[in-house]
Amino acid sequence: MNILTNEEKIWVDSQWEKLDKKLSKIAVRSREKIPFHSTDFMHDNRGGELIHLWTNGFWPGLMWLMYIGTKNDEYKKTAETTEKWLDEAMSTPERLGHDVGFMWRLASGPHYEIDKNQESWNRMRRAANVLMARYNPAGGFIRAWNWGATKGEKAGWTIIDTMMNLPLLYWASLQDEDPRFKMAAMNHTDKAMTSHVRPDGSVRHVVKHDPFTGEFIGEDETACQGYGVDSSWSRGQAWALYGFILGYIHTGKQEYLDTSKRVAHYFIANVCKDWLPRADFRSPAEPVYYDTSAAGCAACGLIEIAKIVPEFEKRMYLDAAISILKATEQFADWTTDTDYIIGMASGAYNNEQNSNFIFADYYYAEAIYKLKGFEPLFW
Repeated sequence: MNILTNEEKIWVDSQWEKLDKKLSKIAVRSREKIPFHSTDFMHDNRGGELIHLWTNGFWPGLMWLMYIGTKNDEYKKTAETTEKWLDEAMSTPERLGHDVGFMWRLASGPHYEIDKNQESWNRMRRAANVLMARYNPAGGFIRAWNWGATKGEKAGWTIIDTMMNLPLLYWASLQDEDPRFKMAAMNHTDKAMTSHVRPDGSVRHVVKHDPFTGEFIGEDETACQGYGVDSSWSRGQAWALYGFILGYIHTGKQEYLDTSKRVAHYFIANVCKDWLPRADFRSPAEPVYYDTSAAGCAACGLIEIAKIVPEFEKRMYLDAAISILKATEQFADWTTDTDYIIGMASGAYNNEQNSNFIFADYYYAEAIYKLKGFEPLFW
């Protein structure tokens, strides 16, 4: 970004060099894997029976980021390998949920942008159809999951994570010159503004709607990945912050920008003491569980807001993004004999705390990629 100070540019360049030094080794070492996190410092593999896992697009997405920024073909080889493996997941689409944007927007979207690869286009288009099939036209929302304790139990359930999957539908509308996909994405976003985002900018993770009318019933009593009812799970906040600004980028609808800023202000207010998001912003002071994946995702959204707002607003959002990233770096492992980069991430408040996940590595790298000024926007 051209508003970075010289000191900030030096720091961003140093982060990119560290990412490349480490990931150029891991790209080869983990080429035959689809990582979720690292066990004993080495990547696990979520292919095979776990090929439908929602996180399986972050590894190829990370490889595409690095390829665009370095032109090192080893990154491209690994990205293409994983992209082809994901065809197995698409062979049983009934096992896929609302997370197909996380998967194919990152695995196939950059490949199509770079090479105009027709197979990548086909994969993206099939994934968009899977996501579109989850749209409830009466309720005006995209259903999150297929399963429930009883048949049809979750027919009206939505999840804030879906906001990050909607760019796949905007892409499909442009490709087909068919407004249905964009309208579905916007209707879901409109619903999320009223049902998921609270007046203070905090975010409900899972919401129940009447599947026949779309009427708000309430939030999930289990709090899903947060601490408790009425909680504020920090990665959910980050999904919303980034998801709404992406909605604005794809539609120009002012309410989406305003909502992203409202969520951003809540997020900043809750991290500005040390710039490290806890796993839930409404949880007990002890024990302390961080979520660096929320940090990276929120930083990406804050950078996009900074690109859009008027001149004298830009630094507030950019300063927050850089402060969050610099605080997160204290948990980075830059050695080349381990496979993860960013530690102290949490899968949820109540499990997998202070661990490492591929999506934490991805979002940290994407934020640095943005600050370097690389294009395109992956979402």
